[in-house]
Amino acid sequence: MDTALRDAYIRLHERYFPGTELPIAFEIGGATVGAEKAPAPKGRRCFVCDLVKVRRGASLIFDEDSIGCRGGRFYLGYEAERFPDFRYFLSTGKPGVVEGERYKQTPEIVDELDRGTVRIPTKGKSIVFKRWDHLAAADNPDAVVFFARPEVLSGLFTLANFDRSDPNGVICPFGAGCSSVFYYPWLEQQNENPRAVLGMFDPSARPCVPSDVLTMAFPMKKFERVIGYMEESFLTTDTWEKVMKKIARSNALHAP
Repeated sequence: MDTALRDAYIRLHERYFPGTELPIAFEIGGATVGAEKAPAPKGRRCFVCDLVKVRRGASLIFDEDSIGCRGGRFYLGYEAERFPDFRYFLSTGKPGVVEGERYKQTPEIVDELDRGTVRIPTKGKSIVFKRWDHLAAADNPDAVVFFARPEVLSGLFTLANFDRSDPNGVICPFGAGCSSVFYYPWLEQQNENPRAVLGMFDPSARPCVPSDVLTMAFPMKKFERVIGYMEESFLTTDTWEKVMKKIARSNALHAP
């Protein structure tokens, strides 16, 4: 990637979202120099929990052996089909077979939801996650993911809509936590005019993030445009100055 673009965003981030987390980025089949392989989980483990290390600065390489959740293996592309009785797992359950999460009212709704699911071609490839400031010239990210509180999210949401005449620059599709930070952002990256993805509403993934944090993921081609127009946007106005004061208060409240 263009490291000048990387550095430019770091400066803009500190100017307009001071003291907050930099985003992380992922790439299918990305450069692995300086990254370590994510360890195989012991038992079931939510993939979103592993991203805490990346948010703190570790660069991690994931493959099929690194994912300890069946939903994670599906949404990251390592399994092409749902596991048996998934339709019951996501809905009502099946006595004596599987306990239901009750995220959908009926198995039939799950069937309809899953009918249009696109499979991501990651089989046999690794997925590299790095924090934005650790990206190098050899990297070519597919998407960028923010873990953020409401004030920052308000800025990211408005930036995502800044260059669009329609009101739908951000989508919020139903899915597992990993679908909102990987699956849907990757799919959007394949579109000519990609949208940002608001997420982390999955109750099963919520234990892996702070109580007041959600995610906003930008396909890389969209994020490059966002960086280009940040300094002509609302971020330069008195309105955002007031929001930044709230960001400062939030940073102080959540300081370690």
